[in-house]
Amino acid sequence: MTKTDIARRVYNHTWKLDPIIRSLLDTDFYKFLMLQMVWGLYPDVNATFSLTNRNKQVRLADEIDEGELREQLDHARNLRFTKKEMIWLAGNSFYGRKQIFQPEFLKWLADFRLPEYELRRRDGQLELSFHGRWMETTMWEIPALAIINELRSRAAMRHLGPFALDVLYARAKAKVWSKVERLKEYPDLRISDFGTRRRHSFLWQRWCVEALKEGIGASFTGTSNVLLAMDSDLDALGTNAHELPMVLGALAENDDELKEAPYRVLEDWQSYYGGNLLIVLPDTFGTDAFLHKAPDWVADWTGFRPDSAPPIEGGERIIEWWKERGRDPREKLLIFSDALDVETIIKAFQHFQGQVRMAFGWGTNLTNDFEDCAPEKIDRLKAISLVCKVSDANGRPAVKLSDNPEKAIGQPKDIKRYLDVFGQQNRVRHPVEV
Repeated sequence: MTKTDIARRVYNHTWKLDPIIRSLLDTDFYKFLMLQMVWGLYPDVNATFSLTNRNKQVRLADEIDEGELREQLDHARNLRFTKKEMIWLAGNSFYGRKQIFQPEFLKWLADFRLPEYELRRRDGQLELSFHGRWMETTMWEIPALAIINELRSRAAMRHLGPFALDVLYARAKAKVWSKVERLKEYPDLRISDFGTRRRHSFLWQRWCVEALKEGIGASFTGTSNVLLAMDSDLDALGTNAHELPMVLGALAENDDELKEAPYRVLEDWQSYYGGNLLIVLPDTFGTDAFLHKAPDWVADWTGFRPDSAPPIEGGERIIEWWKERGRDPREKLLIFSDALDVETIIKAFQHFQGQVRMAFGWGTNLTNDFEDCAPEKIDRLKAISLVCKVSDANGRPAVKLSDNPEKAIGQPKDIKRYLDVFGQQNRVRHPVEV
């Protein structure tokens, strides 16, 4: 693959539009897995996705030009899957299984386009929402976040000359490579790239993926980014996300149905997928509540992804639950993915080694760690916690509680109702950086 001079490319932004999203494959793999299930089981459900900036002190609307943002969003709406991309999706093996996507689903996908958007500015923040059928709006989440994060990076670097940019990227490369060298000391680690949604830029994510591929060899298991997986001959990785229980929770007619929503999601999922795709994401409404009411068959799934609890505390809780259910944790898999960096990866790996199989999805601190890399202090190069989550389904409010109350999504009265249903146990508040 031809290497791109990222600094020179950034400096040479002289054309009318430098598209951030150039392919509808430039998204996370679990979007396609979830999309097929939603297309098959919930084609008539409407869902709104809305942008949330958890770092309120960062005034996004002041940092990003609204006209540029609209141009990028409009460009993404004009994209279609190419014949090459559809052939790859149809013929490639994913998780050891060929033809994971049904022919009728792929036929529908071939004509897919991103739906319209609503964009406003209010009190220094961007109000960005996507309304429509769930199987259409869901595909906006990742490209919308990638667009906003890259526009923010571009704006922060716009005043820098070619030599300053060269220094910035040289330091950032050295920073990533020093992390790679640390991880190389642990050959039994299994690490993948989960950094699409909050990346500094597409070109930078691609550089980081290539660095991991060369630097840690077989320890690098693949990427969540479908386009990079295709272009770099890597495994595309990912399972499911919080949006599934959030939507089913919103659709619940009463509190009893709401309590059952997390398990109904799993029943739906296993009607489509098996094996290493049977990964439980337990924290949407709280891990303790999920484990307390979980049917015994959930313990037969391949593993868990503890997402919002600290890795060691969350992992220990799940291991204990497996033991209580008579399962051997050494045969199970824990996938850690929340705000990981080298130290947290190594600490968790050393703690759980020999107790359970592990994998690490490395995100923002891989693809957007530019702190102290510029020749001058540029606060806007620091990554922020920006999310695009379901805000309603069929007109009903959607909620995410999380194990960390700082990550809760929803209106206060709705969050209170969900807390009354699922309880307050083991929800520990800690700052959200990325």
